[in-house]
Amino acid sequence: MRSIHSYLEEYAASHRHPLNKKIHWVCVPLIFFTIIGFLYCIPLPLNITTNIQLNAAHLALLFITIYYFLLSPSLSVGMLLFLLVCLAGCYLFQSFAPVPLWALCAFIFVVAWIFQFYGHNVEGARPSFLKDLQFLMIGPAWLMSFIYARMGIRL
Repeated sequence: MRSIHSYLEEYAASHRHPLNKKIHWVCVPLIFFTIIGFLYCIPLPLNITTNIQLNAAHLALLFITIYYFLLSPSLSVGMLLFLLVCLAGCYLFQSFAPVPLWALCAFIFVVAWIFQFYGHNVEGARPSFLKDLQFLMIGPAWLMSFIYARMGIRL
């Protein structure tokens, strides 16, 4: 597996235009949230208690955290916190939103990708994931790396 720094440098190469970067700061977390939201809508045939229904997002949390841990143990902490915020958001939306979570996620997903492709059009570069699907996971890590840098946390 390549180093996190190698992935981040390659990702950054096609994300230099200020408008594209701003779009990514909004749309990458939204897309990540919607994927967690779609998975949240898939129940697993397991219950921890009568109050907690496990779903595919809970299972994905485990694998996603392991993936980020293998890239960078310190980065995996920030990504785990973001994942937990996404799970909490899914719980709240599913509990209180007047529309189904999957429908809300579908709308956000489509709109966010439209903006992402617009940003890459402005950039003049193809999205990184078209070269390697792993970059779908690197995008959120790239943003987290800026937060870490601002906080003085090493990857």
